[in-house]
Amino acid sequence: MFEFPEVVNIPLAKVIDIIMSWLLIHLDGFFDAIGFIILQVVTGFEALFLFIPWFVMIPLAGLAGWKLVGKWKTGLVFMILLFLIGTFGYWELSMRTLSLVIASVFFSLLIGIPMGINMARNDRTEAILKPLLDGMQTMPSFVYLIPALMFFGMGKVPAMFATIIYAVPPVIRLTNVGIRTVDKEAVEASKAFGATSRQVLFDVQLPLAKPTIMVGINQTTMMALSMVVIGSMIGAKGLGMEVLLAINRIEVGKGFEAGLSIVFLAIIVDRITFSFSEKKQ
Repeated sequence: MFEFPEVVNIPLAKVIDIIMSWLLIHLDGFFDAIGFIILQVVTGFEALFLFIPWFVMIPLAGLAGWKLVGKWKTGLVFMILLFLIGTFGYWELSMRTLSLVIASVFFSLLIGIPMGINMARNDRTEAILKPLLDGMQTMPSFVYLIPALMFFGMGKVPAMFATIIYAVPPVIRLTNVGIRTVDKEAVEASKAFGATSRQVLFDVQLPLAKPTIMVGINQTTMMALSMVVIGSMIGAKGLGMEVLLAINRIEVGKGFEAGLSIVFLAIIVDRITFSFSEKKQ
């Protein structure tokens, strides 16, 4: 009597399976093309980071901390953190992880900033996208691995695909919020001087919304980095794979070293990206 009636049943799972089967049959070439583009970008970043020697990368990180964050002590901390990663024996894996994160953020920005601009300029688009973004942020990240595996198989590409879906909502939301909260008097003044809609966007709204947008980029970057371990489950090599192996083998020390390396990378990336939002406020 108190159980939910079995007659009332929505076969959502079957519908989604049918849609996925149709996509795999009819859009196979499309997904192959997307996978090829993603793979080329990832391997390009990976080749770049692996090409730069450690004794060059560490001073570059220190210089970035000094010039971008504005404190020489921060630059020194960045250098120490990267040096510690090297002493753990994870330098190459950390560069592979960093390349995955940078590539994921690159694609997230290509998708997210135009969508955020469209949301800010169209109330109907905002009403449609807001529930979708809520779902993308609250859906368990493991769920994204299922379609990624079906479309792209094992390896870096499905890990990137799942990471992009998981990481793109913050930059969309904060681009929308940043543009909508621009002072209306500044917008009206630019229109009064004869500025076109395009000029208002690129010369007034985006520059004034830049601190908010940069916070969105910062959050997108951190969410991409948080997907490192999950992405390793479907073949993405990097620090996440070391954490996964440590879990399987119950190697506490190894897992702790790999986890600390991810934390050190997160600190460096967070401080650098957040500095862009602070400097212009």
